[in-house]
Amino acid sequence: MDHDLTDEATYERVRAEQRISRRGVLRATAGVSLGAAFAGTRTAHAATPHVGGPIIKPLPPELFITHGTNAETRWEAFKGTGQHTPVDRFFARNHVATPLVDARTWRLKLWGSGLRGSPDAGHPVEFSYEDLLGLRAETVTAFIECTGNGRSFYTSQQGQQVSGTPWKLGAVGVARWRGVPLSTVLERAGLTRRAVDILPRGLDPDYVDKGENLGRVRRPLPIAKALKDVLLAYEMNGAPLAPDHGHPVRLVVPSWVGIASIKWLGDIEVSDKPLFSPWNTRFYRLFGPDHPAEGSAPLTRMNVKSAFELPWDAQLTGHRTHVLTGRSWSANGRIRRVEVSVDAGATWHRARTHGPQPSRGWVRWEFPWRPKAPGRYELLARAVDETGVGQPAIAPYNTLGYLFGAVVRHPVTVS
Repeated sequence: MDHDLTDEATYERVRAEQRISRRGVLRATAGVSLGAAFAGTRTAHAATPHVGGPIIKPLPPELFITHGTNAETRWEAFKGTGQHTPVDRFFARNHVATPLVDARTWRLKLWGSGLRGSPDAGHPVEFSYEDLLGLRAETVTAFIECTGNGRSFYTSQQGQQVSGTPWKLGAVGVARWRGVPLSTVLERAGLTRRAVDILPRGLDPDYVDKGENLGRVRRPLPIAKALKDVLLAYEMNGAPLAPDHGHPVRLVVPSWVGIASIKWLGDIEVSDKPLFSPWNTRFYRLFGPDHPAEGSAPLTRMNVKSAFELPWDAQLTGHRTHVLTGRSWSANGRIRRVEVSVDAGATWHRARTHGPQPSRGWVRWEFPWRPKAPGRYELLARAVDETGVGQPAIAPYNTLGYLFGAVVRHPVTVS
């Protein structure tokens, strides 16, 4: 039977079919610090960059809503920016803080039982920044989106309590990424047919959750996905990566949850056995009354979303036509149809799409609206992608507030 092993949820099921027990792994680590259990010898060969601050770039309030170590782009800031999100208004999602890494001394280290000779943590295969620049490069346009994008609407629209950063819809951005296919570097490092998982790890500081040190951010990828379309990116929109966005090198994992696109990449374990970390066991699964105690399979693809390029609670003048603009995107591919409602969902009208429609980016759209009278309105937008998947009225609940994909009710006042 054929399986799409580029999808970790499918891969998780195949693991179970092959009698690889996830529960056994979790029991083995019960009562042990996940930081100690999963970090292991990786700490020995990680660089020690200087920490610049939670976020380094300016965060003017007209562009961003700040959430501690995170910064959400205001949707009105996307208006007029074209297909690619400018770096100065690309959202920032940090677990701890932005490290400052010197590209001249940076090294990407690959090691593990999935490489020829099974090099361990003490004998990695290394690539310098100049090494990567000398390899064949590719350029892709792709969105990166936090898995919790839209989380606040579980509470404000659905009356459900969730934990995590209360994003609206601004934890997403589309960029033109340039770098080296991860497959190229894995093959040069001596990838074997036995390899099943890789574990990329960042150079940001250790993440402490409720007093427990979980180590540096890292999340496994199935080798099939790693070889398919993952990029070791060193440029963003035609310039070297900015510190907040992963300088000198980050992963770009198209269509997958943002946590997979590890920033400030330091090392990659390549293993002939399944790998685990807190970021695919404790986090980035669905938990709640409709899910098993250990949670769903690890989350992979993002879902369909739409947003207006308007301030939240926008004030609009009456007695004139407003051209409402916005964007829709999906991890499944191109958007085929966008509809807008100006009467809280009572009626729907087709929006006009324009501009490029990349399979991993977003489509821009517009809809002319002349309000009939002053007052309070709820504007809604919904999209359907090329696979036929659309946006529901209600998002299925999970306690960590991941994957909110329901139609968002955007309030405006006409005076």
